[in-house]
Order: sequence, then C-alpha cells, then structure tokens
Amino acid sequence: MRIMFVFDHPYTLDASDNVPHRRSFTAAVAAAAIRGARLAGHEIDLVDLAADGFDPVMSRDDLVAWRLKSMVDPVVVDYQRRLLDADHLVFAFPVWWEAMPAATKGFLDRVLTKGVVFEEIAGAKGNPFRNLMPRLGGVTVLSIMTTPDAAYRWWFRDPLTKILFKGTFGKIGVKNLRWVNFASVTEKTPEQRERMLRETEARFAALRPVGRQERAHARV
Repeated sequence: MRIMFVFDHPYTLDASDNVPHRRSFTAAVAAAAIRGARLAGHEIDLVDLAADGFDPVMSRDDLVAWRLKSMVDPVVVDYQRRLLDADHLVFAFPVWWEAMPAATKGFLDRVLTKGVVFEEIAGAKGNPFRNLMPRLGGVTVLSIMTTPDAAYRWWFRDPLTKILFKGTFGKIGVKNLRWVNFASVTEKTPEQRERMLRETEARFAALRPVGRQERAHARV
C-alpha cells in the first residue's frame, strides 16, 4: 500500500530526535508512524510542507486556475499527482488555537482542486461532490495538542474532525476516516511519551489496506 504522509511543523521531520531546543513531539509521532508503516511493508511518500517551502496562501493566479480546473504552481501539481497515487493519506501536525497550522489548511485549499481530486455534480440531491481519487481508501489524522482531550471534544466540539472529515474528505466521499489525538502532551512524563510513540509505531505496523466498500467512519 502506498501511504502519503503530509507532515506540518516548522522544524520539519528532522526534529524527531529528542534533542533539546530542536525537538518536536509532532515529528517524533510522525517518524514513529512511518517506521511502523515501513515495517509492514508499505511504501511511504513523505510530504514535509516546511521542508518543501510550501506556500499555503492561494494567490489570485491560483484561484483563477482553480476555477479553470488547472494549477499554476508546480509544487501543487506534484502534490496532486502523488495524492492521486496514494492508497492512504496521513496528516500529522500540532494543534494551534484549536485547529491545524496554516500549511495544512493551505494544502486543503490549494491541492484539493475541483476537477482534479473531486468534481461537483450539478443539480445533485444531497452531497453534490464525487470523489476523483479512486485509490484513496482512507485518511488518518495524527494531531498533537496541549488541550485536554475531553475539553477538545466536548467544549470545542472537535473542530479538526469537522474541518478535515465532515467538511472536506467526508464531503468529497472518502470513507474510513480515523483520528488519533495526542492530548495534553506537555503534561506527559517522558515515559508516557515513549509509550505513545511505541503505540503509534505498532498501530501503523498493523495498518492494512481498507476496501472502498467499507462505509463506516472510524475514530481511534
């Protein structure tokens, strides 16, 4: 299975090592997931948004091209090509002000182009979108936050899943949407964090292809 990892952190994935002032737990989680997926024999396609210098802002020329079902940015074109080749998509990012960082939102805005990854059906009743990513069997979100899990789910009402799942991939028609949340990370001991990383590696080592006929959204 080909897994596309979209990693979003200013320190890049190089910050996965536990080196003071150069470390990122988000990077450590992503690295653990990639290790596990490789142990299972999956092919990894890493998109490191910061390392790529990805610009999340949609320009005037971008929007004109988007409306014409084309792209002017070769980075976006490359991401779209790789997304269409993916069997599974994984996002990994820290949660800032209860949502994803700008680069991840920009990936949604600029890469998920109408006529390329989905199409709009005129006059449709219900959901007017059709998925144009036939290989994509599921999406997993790895979010790292300082907010307590209960507060995020019940007080803030899961803004991430509303944006990424209900408002984006679910709307397009992608099934098997999984959310793995690492909450209150600043309150965890080093031992607890190491256990979280081991569990993440094991989770992805057990990841198997998901048939598109499976309809249930899963939260794990």
